Amino acid sequence: MEQKIDIERTIRDYHKLIETSRELYESTPEIFCPYFKLNISLTSDGFNHLLNKPNRQPRNIQEQRLKLRLLKPALHILRNAGTVQEYRNTLEKWGEPGKDGFSKTKQVEYWGFHDIVGEESMILVRVIVRKIGDGKLHFWSVMPIGKIGKQKLYRNEAED
Repeated sequence: MEQKIDIERTIRDYHKLIETSRELYESTPEIFCPYFKLNISLTSDGFNHLLNKPNRQPRNIQEQRLKLRLLKPALHILRNAGTVQEYRNTLEKWGEPGKDGFSKTKQVEYWGFHDIVGEESMILVRVIVRKIGDGKLHFWSVMPIGKIGKQKLYRNEAED
């Protein structure tokens, strides 16, 4: 009986997380990013990418929860991004293949911004911005890169 209650609560918490994340996302249609000196659009493609893989298969629930929990810090990272840590420029298939079996392609650019989030349990987070062809910059994804151990980043003169 107790396990059933835990499962029901977990499912409720999961759906609540999706709902609050969607509200946050939709209430912020654009974010000004200092790196680009332009607005970044928060499109439905970006939100769907948090829940689904590029092949449109749903991500597992743990991965969805992780990405949704990182959404608020990701938006903060974009609002303050001054330096890009990653850049990729690719040619990708676009749309359905034509009758001849060939697919059209478009130039797709990706920028990655990194920052450390959290106080007690610090993690390094990557936020991805994407641009397709001549389109607008838009939020694409957020993911953890790894945990940051408690490190001494400076020396206290009293210890010398």
